[in-house]
Amino acid sequence: MSDIQQELRKTARELLESGEVGYIIGWGKGRFANQTHPIFVKDPAKVDELVWDDYCLSTLAKYTQDDKYPEKKIGICVRGCDSRAVNRLIQDHQLKREDVYLIGIPCSGKLDPETNEPAKKCVECAHRNPVVYDVLLGSPVEEVPQPERFKEVEELEAMTPDERYNYWADVYDKCIRCYACRNVCPACNCRECYTDQYRVGWQGKQNNRAENQIFGITRAYHVGDRCIECGECQRVCPMGLPLMKLNRKMLKDINNLFGAYEAGLDTETKPALGHYETNDVEEFM
Repeated sequence: MSDIQQELRKTARELLESGEVGYIIGWGKGRFANQTHPIFVKDPAKVDELVWDDYCLSTLAKYTQDDKYPEKKIGICVRGCDSRAVNRLIQDHQLKREDVYLIGIPCSGKLDPETNEPAKKCVECAHRNPVVYDVLLGSPVEEVPQPERFKEVEELEAMTPDERYNYWADVYDKCIRCYACRNVCPACNCRECYTDQYRVGWQGKQNNRAENQIFGITRAYHVGDRCIECGECQRVCPMGLPLMKLNRKMLKDINNLFGAYEAGLDTETKPALGHYETNDVEEFM
């Protein structure tokens, strides 16, 4: 058993027994050794169900949205990605900082349960330590700079327009519109998603290339300056679609137009597209 796992269980027990939190959101073991899943622990006697191992991949912050008005604080385990998601939800007024107790856990990356290789989302992670927390378990780990953050985007940009169209046409021919990407994304937190509305001339419900492409590009725009690059959308996609390429294209353009920007590092920095200045670039006008 890892030292972090022992410390996590000890901290969770103390928080629950003292009544400081109503429950803890963490990871529990799945049916197989290489599986974990989010769990909610309310009983101090069950804190030993919490785990911290090589397969704790799920980003947890989105699960706070199932309890908008908690009677007590929600305890939640946060790594770099989870903590950025919490900041993102706070900025969107979907979560109050005083409603959560953040158990910070430094993370050196996790393994893909199918390949047992480092998970892609973790390889691309530039913030492995939580950016906000109430208690930190263990010691901070070394951060890994990502100089090739937009490498895959640049490869797409190097294609001809026809090549790019054919690439994305092939991608969205495979989409089954299950909305797993939307459901797992902490930046997708609208009270009612536009895809669930029924309006003539709005988002169609058909599963075909055109409608799938409209869904993909609209979602990318919606989360454009709010994407924390946690990679959950791509990880949970049952069809293996390269969704982060589209998200990072948006982020690359934002960086080029408005300067260096990463979402969720704090709650003070305004989203690049959430405000305007009179000297903003207006090439489209």
